[in-house]
Amino acid sequence: MNKRSDETGSCAAECQGRIIDADAVARVGASLPATGPQTRLAALFAACGDTTRLRILLALAAEDLCVCDLSEIAGVSESAVSHQLRILRDLGLVAWERDGKRAVYRLADDHVRQLLAIGLVHAQEGGES
Repeated sequence: MNKRSDETGSCAAECQGRIIDADAVARVGASLPATGPQTRLAALFAACGDTTRLRILLALAAEDLCVCDLSEIAGVSESAVSHQLRILRDLGLVAWERDGKRAVYRLADDHVRQLLAIGLVHAQEGGES
């Protein structure tokens, strides 16, 4: 269980003093990914924190779509969708291919689809809104 520290630095209610379990700190510290993957993970979650980008990702989880379609679904201009797609492409969350004159976007891989599905299940556990 996670213990939160109060402003004095001591654990709220559970601790009488500051005691560090050096073995636990060493084990957990060694199990953390390198800084690069941590930074990319933070960027991935930040990208999902924007409602327009999230709406685009959820739409692409249902079906491959072009910018025009995504604009209608997200309720923003095609220019705004293109801007958001550029961010999502740079993060490796979406990919695209040419279909005649149209650029059709899709989720980059099943990991993105799974991340969205798991996140949505977790969000819905607290009730519908």
